[in-house]
Amino acid sequence: MGDLPLYLVQEEEWSQMLLLYDSAIKEISTKLEILNNEFKLSHQYNPIEHISSRLKSMDSIARKLRKRDRELTVANVMGYVNDVAGLRVICSFSQDIYRIARAIERQSDIEILKIKDYIKEPKPNGYMSYHMIVTVPIFLSDRVIKTKVEIQIRTIAMDFWASLEHKIYYKFEGNAPQGIRAELKECADIVAYLDKKMLSINEKVREYAEKGSVSDMTIDADYDEAVSDDMNIIENEADNNEKALKMGVNPSVKKSVRKEPRKRKLWR
Repeated sequence: MGDLPLYLVQEEEWSQMLLLYDSAIKEISTKLEILNNEFKLSHQYNPIEHISSRLKSMDSIARKLRKRDRELTVANVMGYVNDVAGLRVICSFSQDIYRIARAIERQSDIEILKIKDYIKEPKPNGYMSYHMIVTVPIFLSDRVIKTKVEIQIRTIAMDFWASLEHKIYYKFEGNAPQGIRAELKECADIVAYLDKKMLSINEKVREYAEKGSVSDMTIDADYDEAVSDDMNIIENEADNNEKALKMGVNPSVKKSVRKEPRKRKLWR
């Protein structure tokens, strides 16, 4: 751990704490799998694409506590670090995020401590996700301990952007040049537009499925033309930003596409 201080009195206490967090991950994961299976049975649809989990490393925990001027003890970890145990839930569409969040909130043994909705209010860099800090009871042989878990819920597109953005920022040790930040923000805008577009298409497919005419669907030529127009807008803005960067000018970050796309006829 380098020069990070370690004040653990007993290694056994640390091992028991990790057991609690690992058990909490398993508890939440099982609940989510049951909800996903129930939804598939009732609606013939899986809102969850996949679930991943992780336990925070000791180095990362120590750095977080050091920022708060706290010693690395089990009591401080459980009291001041909310994301030792983390679950990431990847959904197909943005509406699935809120469906899953509501289902978690309705679980009688789960307590919601904090919610941060970075979808309605993205971070300045464009990051989007839905974060929940919850507690779940862990039943040991002699007592019950409420244990914190951070749950991040996002779409496939949001996860794609967040993963690559993290890798790029890591190369610059968190201090990427302004031009790179501007381009990443532009990509975040494109991802947000893509999510809205895919949701719109999925809702239209569902409408036709309810009418029993999915096999007869053909994409309207007007729709093809409209999508082409939007892609041209994105490409032209990217070209303009690239030219500005080459001239040493930091381009202002603008939305690559309209916030509210004009209404179009999607299908015949």
